[in-house]
Amino acid sequence: MFERNDNNRNERAQVGIGTLIVFIAMVLVAAIAAGVLINTAGFLQSSAEESGEQAAEQVTNRLVVENAVGNTTGEDVDRVNMTVRLAPGSNNVNLNETTIQWVTDTDSFNLVSDRLDSPQGDAVFNWTALRDDEGETDSSIENDDTLNSQTDRAVLVFETNSSSSFVNSSGAGTISALEAGDTVEVTINTRSGGTTTSTLVVPQSLSGKETVSL
Repeated sequence: MFERNDNNRNERAQVGIGTLIVFIAMVLVAAIAAGVLINTAGFLQSSAEESGEQAAEQVTNRLVVENAVGNTTGEDVDRVNMTVRLAPGSNNVNLNETTIQWVTDTDSFNLVSDRLDSPQGDAVFNWTALRDDEGETDSSIENDDTLNSQTDRAVLVFETNSSSSFVNSSGAGTISALEAGDTVEVTINTRSGGTTTSTLVVPQSLSGKETVSL
């Protein structure tokens, strides 16, 4: 490979130094490339973990509707009480941070909590605590607006054609009263993006009834 020259013994050393320089340069390039790959892999792993956590929250952090009851006045349902609880595996859900879509055949409303200082929606909903994590069952319980246990129960209250609604820049926020045979699709959205959809169907006859199951 090399031509031996006894008269110039430094010749091979010069070639060796050049090879060494090239080798060191290759090592440096490889080290830099490895560093970039490691940093990129770490970033992708972190992003994947964050996306996975968000996806899991959207699936688990939601409410479950146990039942819905309508209070009737004459031939209309003027208030709907919907009992909700945490879904299995769900983290805490603050009802103040929950939004609800109320969709009928003729109307669509985005509802927010009426306990907010400045509600920004088409109308509002309220709720009462039915059961807290200590097992009490008094609808007058004062809580922190958060369901934080699988034993907690809250009753979401939707008033129709009442002064509990408000007027904002988008217009009057009054939910129309429900009549016999009406159907309502209620979608509950928690802060983390978990959704629950429940379809309420008003019976074909309300005559003589004070409350009806929806």
